Amino acid sequence: MAGIEDVARLAGVSASTASRALNGHPRISAETVRRVAEAAQTLGYVASSSAYTLATGRNRNIGVVLPYVERWYFGTVLAGIDSRLMQAGYDLSLYNFNGSSEQRASVFTDFLLRRRVDALITVAVKLEAGELDVLHRLGKPVLAVGGPVPGASTLRIDDFGAAKLATLHLLSLGHSRIALIGGDAASEMDFRQPETRHGGYLEAMADHGIDVPDSWFFPADFTVGGGYAAAKTALSDPRLSFTALFAASDEMAIGAVLAARDLGMRVPEDVSIVGIDGHDLSEFFGLTTVAQAPRDQGARAADLILEALSGGEAAEATDTVWPIELVVRSTTTRNHGA
Repeated sequence: MAGIEDVARLAGVSASTASRALNGHPRISAETVRRVAEAAQTLGYVASSSAYTLATGRNRNIGVVLPYVERWYFGTVLAGIDSRLMQAGYDLSLYNFNGSSEQRASVFTDFLLRRRVDALITVAVKLEAGELDVLHRLGKPVLAVGGPVPGASTLRIDDFGAAKLATLHLLSLGHSRIALIGGDAASEMDFRQPETRHGGYLEAMADHGIDVPDSWFFPADFTVGGGYAAAKTALSDPRLSFTALFAASDEMAIGAVLAARDLGMRVPEDVSIVGIDGHDLSEFFGLTTVAQAPRDQGARAADLILEALSGGEAAEATDTVWPIELVVRSTTTRNHGA
């Protein structure tokens, strides 16, 4: 049966380098990882997980906590995390926090300990001080995707800036009667993303001297169906005469496009529509959007947590602001009536 020394010899590296390559050490070059992986496959070498755990005190298992699995953003971030962890030879344990407070508490008092995770990534879940303390006492690195968590490293987009950018795009095209399809009260999660995006929209409008009445806000639930219903209400009222809609997510923006078409309106000639996300279907609908590349965010989150694991002693918490990009397509155009 082949051993690590045989793998190292075939790959042309030292046994310690071969071991680090197979264990996903971030400082080993991609070329070396490839050669070692090919050598291991050729020789039929399989690393012993129990031996690795005994030698390192780690289990090659990362916990991921999120509020939804079925929604596009969360599923796409999760796919990015999973893909990168698999490349590094790590398993993933998934915890869904959409249940009761008792279910959430059991994750920290039972599941995280029983499943022996090496670190934790949270997605749009703000850990309480007591939950974070449990992880710190266990020496588990934590990365929060989606918003600030005092005492933990974070990876997030500027939600306020993304909403302001989307609104400024419409304003630059001469639109002033711009409705907001934003998150409803039930959509408010730990980082209050709907409220933050609402604030970005209001500031952009205020910067252009536009007073926004409450009647210009149409709440929805971040789904296509919710966006459709909200847009139909907004565009059906002749007293409002909106020339543009800003939807706080691409799914709601896609629903708005469908609603406008069902009302016999042309997009963008009669109404311009912009969203936020960079959804997989946004290109199909020609949707102008502020893209945030959630799959790449997930991959970067995995990289950051693996770097934290390889760093030895606990490093100071970092705040990584993920870049966003305005992608202009065919659902927005100049307001010819301006």
